[in-house]
Amino acid sequence: MRPVADAGGTGLPPGLEAAWGLRERPAKGPRPGLSVHRIVDAAVALAASEGLAAVSMGRVAKELGVSTMSLYRYVGAKDELYVLMQDAAIGAPPDPPPPGTGWREGLARWARAQRAVFQRHLWLLRIPVSGPPATPNSVAWWEAGMEALAPTGLDEGAKISVVLLVGGFVRNEAGLTADLAAAMKATGETPEQVMARYGRTLRLLADPRRYPAVARALESGAMDGPDDPDHEFCFGLERLLDGVQVLVERTDG
Repeated sequence: MRPVADAGGTGLPPGLEAAWGLRERPAKGPRPGLSVHRIVDAAVALAASEGLAAVSMGRVAKELGVSTMSLYRYVGAKDELYVLMQDAAIGAPPDPPPPGTGWREGLARWARAQRAVFQRHLWLLRIPVSGPPATPNSVAWWEAGMEALAPTGLDEGAKISVVLLVGGFVRNEAGLTADLAAAMKATGETPEQVMARYGRTLRLLADPRRYPAVARALESGAMDGPDDPDHEFCFGLERLLDGVQVLVERTDG
């Protein structure tokens, strides 16, 4: 994301300033109806139907029936467009939990809501993280995560670290789940068939003398069928929150 000289002290490109309501659309443009909002909506629709790889300034311009150069009056580059698409897709965070909700439930609620966003918009997982939150909705999600930790005695730096830790887990789990689902779909097999084939392959390859722990797992039957799709997420999130709880209790003590 490149800063611009006339960014009014924010250091943000014009498209992001427009997202914050700090910049009007150009007074003169090739199409009076063209706007950052229309450009972003077209790009999001394209990513939803064909994947992020299909999104380019030229392709978005074609979808809108305008010249590619006209887009650059509103969005400076494709990486800037990606950031704006991400902000549009994640939307606003959920409403705050009821008063009296503990930090653990509040943060779990935040994590589950973020996971649901990724599940609705899998193409978001293909956008590389290019910097800290810099758009209205991304900052609102950050605020919601920090507010969930308000009842704790953690200092602000620790709160930021916890939000990054939990957010990173959510993103990684959603990406892994999406990749595995895509791989299974490509085989044309059911999850049960894929897991059964994988178990048979491992039993042939994993010599119990060399891989005794893997052999014990296979023998237990724990890998004979697919997990509940939410099991690994819930397990991992609870273990993360267990660790945060130790930190909170140590701070309070």
